[in-house]
Amino acid sequence: MWDKRPDTIVHEESPFNAEPARSALCGRDVTPVDTFYSRNHGPIPEITKDDWQLRITGLVTTPLALSFAELTGRFDTHAVIATLQCAGNRRTGFNQVRDIPGEDPWGPGATSTAEWRGARLRDVLQAAGVQDDPSLHVAFGAPDVSDLATPVQPYGGSIPLPKAMSEEVLLAWGMNCEPLPRVHGGPVRVVVPGFIGARSVKWITSITVQPEPSDNFFQSRAYRILPADADPDTAKPGDGISLSSVALNCDVLAPEDGATVPAGPMTLHGYALAGDDRTVERVDVSFDGGSTWTQAALEPTHSKWGWQLWSFALCAAPGPLHVTVRAWDSTGSTQPESAATLWNPKGYANNSWATANFDVT
Repeated sequence: MWDKRPDTIVHEESPFNAEPARSALCGRDVTPVDTFYSRNHGPIPEITKDDWQLRITGLVTTPLALSFAELTGRFDTHAVIATLQCAGNRRTGFNQVRDIPGEDPWGPGATSTAEWRGARLRDVLQAAGVQDDPSLHVAFGAPDVSDLATPVQPYGGSIPLPKAMSEEVLLAWGMNCEPLPRVHGGPVRVVVPGFIGARSVKWITSITVQPEPSDNFFQSRAYRILPADADPDTAKPGDGISLSSVALNCDVLAPEDGATVPAGPMTLHGYALAGDDRTVERVDVSFDGGSTWTQAALEPTHSKWGWQLWSFALCAAPGPLHVTVRAWDSTGSTQPESAATLWNPKGYANNSWATANFDVT
């Protein structure tokens, strides 16, 4: 489906929600399009380049209406290698603590990296005469209608103006040197590196500069961390903590969790990701549940907005092998130990220590 790899893990066909197997992500600085995870909230719209139009309104001096040809021809093209991560990434770890009904059981594969090409959002906002006020917000609107929302409505979201004016935020029409595929938001989507994937709105058709965050369901009620005892069905707009920057996270990609591996030399591979403009500085590996730790080797990085790949070589003895990993970022912060202390009723932002188990024979 949607030209994805045969080993893609499809959580839902409609809306289409799928992630790659761990091993499919392993060792790749940039994720192939057929491997990149897909998160949707409704039917995938079909919009041609000729039909697409973007309107920029709100607190601007010169509202704009741009065709695809005007966007791509009027503004300079920029590229950024950036990782997107779903806020529900690693939700399966929460399900082991307490079930989260109605939410897809994402593993660690709701994370992928691409080279995105497009116009800087900053350049478009400046052309529209955006006000220089850091308290403002930039709201994005799209045509994909979701019946998951109450009431049913098109998808939307917003980011603070200072983030919108950052050089890494793009209105992207290219992915991995190809036209942006429809399933990933083509012809044009927003790419907001360092923020949860939900803010990188696909199929964008409107931008509004406004005093407050978007009142769209997916900004005001979804993608918020509620208290563990809250009922998400009765939560009011603004309840909980609105998600923006990605939480520091990591996981093991290969070998696959639960695999049987031969005794002797083996190498663990994985990824780590620090949100917004933070960087991963260290990844630790433990074989005794976190009593002692050894540093993994960090691979060279190609972008401050991309994930950090890591590896760890060991000689595995026959028997069960239990692996625990954690990352540290450039602020000196590390991941919390237990998913139980982070559990929330929507299952967002599980960045507890990651584990993998192997049977060594």
